[in-house]
Amino acid sequence: MENTLHIIGGGLAGSEAAWQAASLGVDVVIHEMRPEVETFAHKTGYLAEMVCSNSFRSDDSEQNAVGLLHWEMRQAGGLIMEMGDRHRLPAGGALAVDREAFAEDVTARLLAHPKITVENGEITELPRDGSWIIATGPLTSGTLANAILKETGKEALAFFDAIAPIVYAESINMDVAWRQSRYDKGETEEERTAYLNCPMTKAQYEAFIDALMAAEKTEFKDGETAGYFDGCLPIEVMAERGRETLRFGPMKPVGLTNPHDPETKAYAVVQLRRDNALGTLYNIVGFQTKMKYGAQTEVFRTIPGLEDASFARLGGIHRNTFLNSPQLLDESMRLKSRQNIRFAGQITGVEGYVESAAMGLLAGRMAAAELNGQDLPPVPNTTAIGALVTHITGGADAKTFQPMNVNFGLFPPVDAKGGRRGRRDRYKAYTDRAKHDWQKWLDRVDRPNIAAE
Repeated sequence: MENTLHIIGGGLAGSEAAWQAASLGVDVVIHEMRPEVETFAHKTGYLAEMVCSNSFRSDDSEQNAVGLLHWEMRQAGGLIMEMGDRHRLPAGGALAVDREAFAEDVTARLLAHPKITVENGEITELPRDGSWIIATGPLTSGTLANAILKETGKEALAFFDAIAPIVYAESINMDVAWRQSRYDKGETEEERTAYLNCPMTKAQYEAFIDALMAAEKTEFKDGETAGYFDGCLPIEVMAERGRETLRFGPMKPVGLTNPHDPETKAYAVVQLRRDNALGTLYNIVGFQTKMKYGAQTEVFRTIPGLEDASFARLGGIHRNTFLNSPQLLDESMRLKSRQNIRFAGQITGVEGYVESAAMGLLAGRMAAAELNGQDLPPVPNTTAIGALVTHITGGADAKTFQPMNVNFGLFPPVDAKGGRRGRRDRYKAYTDRAKHDWQKWLDRVDRPNIAAE
């Protein structure tokens, strides 16, 4: 069993790592604590369950860094992107998926692979022998987290992550709400009508903010301080930053026209995005919350169109721990003090489903190369995956390290030939360079007989 890779955690990162390693001929065992040890956020026993949003965000690989990340993962034979594409839901220019069908299909593909085994049960200590990847994500069990802290000798970094509520479609009042993607974005009619929109007048918005601010919130335990990742701020925290903050964030009214009253411009708009292929569930976009359950139903039913809303899932908040990766991990994502262990996914300090899966993809390939006695060349930092792994393994300042989504600020600057570039031209230059360099890297790795240019 010397050629076996063990992966702790069957989320998106762990699932992708397993798929990549098995595809390269390595035997893989996925250790998943569910269903023996449950979490408050997971609702099924499937691998790769999405517990927050059902969106992989923008799929534009020419103007958006996360869209570029999608492209790179597809080129590398990524299972998560393949299943995301298969279970895609209309979402304008974004890639949203039917989360349960997606997780069910990922699980089936992994279980059907002859080189992958899944063992249910909690791993509570850091293994000293063998090749391991820890991809336990934001809901790492307390016992394993303590084992990691004991090994690293460092104080845990943590922030609090929130999830948004999901509404039954049949309970939404379509005499008030309407279907439209912002700016009618999308190539098909289904994509252009992928979102439900609930309009608010100024008075309704002000009343909503008042109710939001007054609502009873989840309190933190003694000694816990709330630091939030900006990409998943609870709506109450945004509102505390200024009464107009939500109106310029998830409730912005731009690019939308209410067919029920086309002459009146909404002061604010709440959007809901389809959460499953049947169209029976919708999640409230950007409405992560730490309100208590009773307060949520009361406050959200003040939104026009949601007066009689029935909720399949209410929002919630949980502790999210991550490593000080620039200090603790080497360039191959291995724990410096325990070289047989790699980390992948959100626990490394990347933020977002796609970023987590991308780090799983790379960790799986790195571990497989090591087990197969091969040298894996460094991933160019001009690529999205390379920029991310460079950031978490030394590119970021360890003293101020915080979770990070992929963005063009992590990439080396492009040469502004012919003078200063506009943003669209600059982003296109980033993605053109990345695609060339990523494909060249894949050719060297997957087809080593091809001479490097």
